Amino acid sequence: MIRYVRHVQGRNQTQVTEFILLGLSNNSDLQVVLFGLFLLIYLATMVGNLGMVVLIKIDPHLHTPMYYFLSSLSFVDAAYSSSVTLKMLVNLMARNKAISFNGCAAQFYFFGSFLGTECFLLAMMAYDRYAAIWNPLQYPVLMSGRTCFLLVATSFLAGFGNAAIHTGMTFRLSFCGSNRINHFYCDTPPLLKLSCSDTHINGIVIMAFSSFAVISCVLIILISYLCILIAILRMPSVEGRHKAFSTCASHLTAVTIFFGTVLFMYLRPTSSYSMEQDKIVSVFYAVVIPMLNPLIYSLKNKDVKEALKKIFQKHVL
Repeated sequence: MIRYVRHVQGRNQTQVTEFILLGLSNNSDLQVVLFGLFLLIYLATMVGNLGMVVLIKIDPHLHTPMYYFLSSLSFVDAAYSSSVTLKMLVNLMARNKAISFNGCAAQFYFFGSFLGTECFLLAMMAYDRYAAIWNPLQYPVLMSGRTCFLLVATSFLAGFGNAAIHTGMTFRLSFCGSNRINHFYCDTPPLLKLSCSDTHINGIVIMAFSSFAVISCVLIILISYLCILIAILRMPSVEGRHKAFSTCASHLTAVTIFFGTVLFMYLRPTSSYSMEQDKIVSVFYAVVIPMLNPLIYSLKNKDVKEALKKIFQKHVL
């Protein structure tokens, strides 16, 4: 349903005040299956990420800079998954798949904010690994509690600031035609397709800010890991090299999955945009990746596994 009339440039035009999210499928049987699947994934995401935050909080052995960043990452994963998945779950079972204009803008903003924050947090975590391996004796000084707080705060400010620009640029446009978004959440490309305004400038500005954010994070990560590689190669013992590399393995896996997907989604020409293909990719990075991160860090991290073992033995056995 489209509502209603606004006077634009000297004539009446129908102005969209709500959108219809078409979702992943119109097949009712498939929607029930998808609801069950995504509900399980979402519950696993919440248990894994919020459990990680609590675990790091209550275990004194995990009160280190690396786990401070990890707890922040886990919170962000839970938040940006919730900003999309909850509405998707409701729409899979509801007949009315509408989202208000302001609701769409809010979802767009918070998803973009937490997604951007995750991008910067992963870069800060790469710097943390560099500081730990390159100069271990100075590591406690370089990564003091105040420094860690400032790096996390900067990540949040950068993520939320970047999303504010995207949201302002997108929702200043006029939407006076169809209100049917061919997606399961409010995302930039399908919204730009619906606009009856000239979106050329929007495309340039959004691409510029997205490119700057992603490329700056990727550069920080690449430079940090180049320095880490140099430091590891300088180590005399094989055991020392293996131990140093093992502390980076989880982060490197998370970075590869996250940035590989984001680069595919956003840093490419609009002419190559395929809605159906990108809906599948969006499911992966908006729903699946937040579930994977706790698994990656728990399965490949001895400290986390030991902390989980202690909790299990204390409270279950």
